[in-house]
Amino acid sequence: MAETSRTMASTLRERTRAAMRDEVSEVAFRLFSEQGFDNTTVEQIAAEAGLSRTTFFRYFGTKEELVLGRMGAFGHKMAAALAARPADERSWEALRRSFDVITESNTDEPQPFLNLMRLLDDACGLMTRQWEKTQGWQSLLVPEISRRLGGDPDSTNDLRAQALVASAISCLDAATDAWKAADGTTPLSELLDQAMGVLVEPTA
Repeated sequence: MAETSRTMASTLRERTRAAMRDEVSEVAFRLFSEQGFDNTTVEQIAAEAGLSRTTFFRYFGTKEELVLGRMGAFGHKMAAALAARPADERSWEALRRSFDVITESNTDEPQPFLNLMRLLDDACGLMTRQWEKTQGWQSLLVPEISRRLGGDPDSTNDLRAQALVASAISCLDAATDAWKAADGTTPLSELLDQAMGVLVEPTA
C-alpha cells in the first residue's frame, strides 16, 4: 500500500513537472518568435511564465534546451515506431515509416515546426547541438536496423545498419530543408518520399 502511494505521488510529480515544462516552453516560443532567440533572455522567459530565474533552471538547464528538448524527444519516438514495424518489412521502408513521427505531426499545423526549424537556422550554436541530436537519433535506430539485417541488436557497429540509418537521416534533412524553403506549402511527407525514393535498399 505504501509502495503504491509512493508510485502515485511520483507519477503526479512527473505530470506536474511535464505540464510546467510545456507551459514555459509555450511562453518561450512566443518570445522567440517576437524577439528572436538571441534577444530573448532567461529572465524574460521566467518573468513571463511567472517563475523566478532559479525556478526556471529547475526545469531547463539552458535556454537552448527549450528548443532542443523537442528535437531530442523525436529520437525516442522514432525508435519506438521503428521497433513496432512489421518484422518482414524492408529496413528502408521501416525507417521511412518511423519518420512519420515527424512528418505526420506537421500535417495539419506546419507553422510551429517551421518556427522550430528557423530557430535552429538563426542560431549557430543551436544548429551544432541539433546535429548532435540527430547523431543521437542514429545510435537509437541502428540497433533495430542491425537486428532486421540479421546482425547483433546490442551493437552499434554494424556498418550496413549505420549506412542505412545515416542515409535515411540525410534524406530527412534534405526534405526538411526543401520544406522550409517552400514555406511548408508542400507536405514534408511528400518531400521525404521523394528524397528516400532516390535510394534503393540492396536485396542482399
